[in-house]
Amino acid sequence: MTALIPTDAEDTTLLREALLRALDEGPALGFGMLADAPAEVDDGIAAVIATSGSSGVPKQVALSGEALRASAEATAARIGSGRWLLALPAGYVAGLQVMVRSILAGTEPTRIEGRFTPHAFAEATRGMLHATTAGVVPALYTSLVPAQIATLLDATGEPGVLAALRAYEAILVGGQALPDPLRERAADLGVRLVRTYGSTETSGGCVYDGVPLDTVHVRAVDGELRIAGPLLAEGYLGDPALTARTFARDEHGIRWYRTGDLGLVENGVVRVHGRADNVIVSGGINISLDRVERIVRSVPGLHQAVVVGVDDERWGEASVIVAARGEALRRSESEQLAQAREAVAREIGAHARPSRLILVDELDVLSSGKPDREAIRRMVASL
Repeated sequence: MTALIPTDAEDTTLLREALLRALDEGPALGFGMLADAPAEVDDGIAAVIATSGSSGVPKQVALSGEALRASAEATAARIGSGRWLLALPAGYVAGLQVMVRSILAGTEPTRIEGRFTPHAFAEATRGMLHATTAGVVPALYTSLVPAQIATLLDATGEPGVLAALRAYEAILVGGQALPDPLRERAADLGVRLVRTYGSTETSGGCVYDGVPLDTVHVRAVDGELRIAGPLLAEGYLGDPALTARTFARDEHGIRWYRTGDLGLVENGVVRVHGRADNVIVSGGINISLDRVERIVRSVPGLHQAVVVGVDDERWGEASVIVAARGEALRRSESEQLAQAREAVAREIGAHARPSRLILVDELDVLSSGKPDREAIRRMVASL
């Protein structure tokens, strides 16, 4: 067994040193640990990351040093190796992998200090370009979420922002689906984005622009995507039943991660159709629509409301409240929405606030009398 040490990911210099030890013989690093986290974990585990996962329920994902290295090495084989900009929290798997990739490349990551802004991104990138070795400008890489890409693309008229975006050999974009309008805008401007698909359980992104990394295998079983390879997590701390359900071995003894995502694999290209559960990913954060709906329904006049997820250009996905005009309220529609947003922010967080409230004459229902969520979602998407 090896010690599990709760880790502050703010100081990247100290984190790099601790991560070097964790990738070797430990102790393991714990990020965002839950109150019931153990003091020790199995040998070989390098990091434990607390995540809401796809269900919105907190889990503690145990990643071995072998898995983290396998992911970083496969990424380097696909896009190259060089200097990395850390623009995401190092306590999330995408940020942690920037650190691991830097270690394997023998480079120091550059961190954006303070709030992420176009100016801060441009300044950090400029500093990296000036850090030449023997007069050679290093290849630059970074990992961002779509909301950050949208912020940067909206600011390309500001000094240095477009040049900074174009300086990267590849900008990995994950956390949620990359909206086509953002991808097209970036391509038109000569910005090299790489769409990634993966999760904490796969040590981060493991499918790049629809193509699995060289050590990764993806298949669809009954419409659900499953992933195999050396970068899979060991499982979930303290939850052997969930581990057994999520990581299953086939008849050949190969271990597969059940993603919970619907999709298919055609001619080696992975296509993700969406979650098998009622969860959206907004700004890189998983949000349970069931939980949001329960809170929204506590607001007077919204007791029968339905919350659905729709595509959003900036955040990837967003939630929308749909309610039937019924009870006569002495408040405006905007006031109702404001009260619902406040209630959701108070109980879950600002990131989960619904974006809109739509009132209809009556809600579509199934023969069972339950809301027809797909019909309602299509209606909202068509507006």
